[in-house]
Amino acid sequence: MTLTQAVLSFAVVAGLLTLVPGIDTALVLRSSITRSRGYAFATALGISTGAMIWGVAAAVGVSALLAASEIAYRALTLAGAAYMVWLGASLLWKSRAKAGAEATPSEAAAVQVAGNGQLVRGWATGAGTNLLNPKVGVFYIATIPQFIPAGTSPLLSGVVLAGVHCLLTMAWFTLLIFGSQLASKWLKGPRSIKVVDRITGTVLVGFGLKLAATPGH
Repeated sequence: MTLTQAVLSFAVVAGLLTLVPGIDTALVLRSSITRSRGYAFATALGISTGAMIWGVAAAVGVSALLAASEIAYRALTLAGAAYMVWLGASLLWKSRAKAGAEATPSEAAAVQVAGNGQLVRGWATGAGTNLLNPKVGVFYIATIPQFIPAGTSPLLSGVVLAGVHCLLTMAWFTLLIFGSQLASKWLKGPRSIKVVDRITGTVLVGFGLKLAATPGH
């Protein structure tokens, strides 16, 4: 199997995984609906950054060590679960605190305009969500080695394959972001934003609790 064949085969697997709705999709949609297009793209880029780091880690064996060490895996799992629950609870509390209160024009404008600090925050949220999810690392260690051609540098192959996944992810998120922007007339209202925050917060908390309850790997 050549590197080109490996890339094409992996692209099919990664593409199918990308299309499956998950926590990453929820975060990007929430960012696009309640924040701005720039913030949503920053979140998507953060998610792709986390995926790339996991891909490189899998290629150099870090993910293999994680998969083999029950203690390391459990520690990362609990850290990821705590992060998910905290992020989800923050959204739920935010929606509750604003219940019954309409956003002022200045607050609405602040939501739409994403400054550099907000973009960094969006990127960090996306990257942190992926990096603290050990299941992403396990996915890479379970798939990438199978697509590394004989005689090819594992690190180079890992970077290329993870890069393919990132490109597919960004392409899919771009469609989601522009699609949600087209529906912004109905989704940008204070009540809609509150509903989106509650749904996303519930999904995050549920995912975090499920992750914490997972008995090892």
